[in-house]
Amino acid sequence: MGSTTRTEGGYTVLQLEGEVDLSRSPEARKDILEVLKAGRHLLVDLSGVTYIDSSGVASLVEGYQVAKKKKLRFGLVGVSPSAMGVLVLARLDKVFPISASVEERIREDG
Repeated sequence: MGSTTRTEGGYTVLQLEGEVDLSRSPEARKDILEVLKAGRHLLVDLSGVTYIDSSGVASLVEGYQVAKKKKLRFGLVGVSPSAMGVLVLARLDKVFPISASVEERIREDG
């Protein structure tokens, strides 16, 4: 798994790439929590994720919960079909704010 960050429209955008599995989800968790602990709104871009397992999903859930406690905006953008399949199966597609793109999320916040 690789990751990059950028700032766009008042959000830090964390782009995850590749597989987010048991061996790589601790890195994703660390990246997510670092942004939130710095008090920044976060969008996690999953467009480059080819596989995500329950440990990766748990990292996203933890980030969402931390963001809520800190009153920060959190969302998922560009969710790949494989990642969306896992989110739908876990019924988390109804929990997470999900947008097609960063631009769409910024417009939704409008």
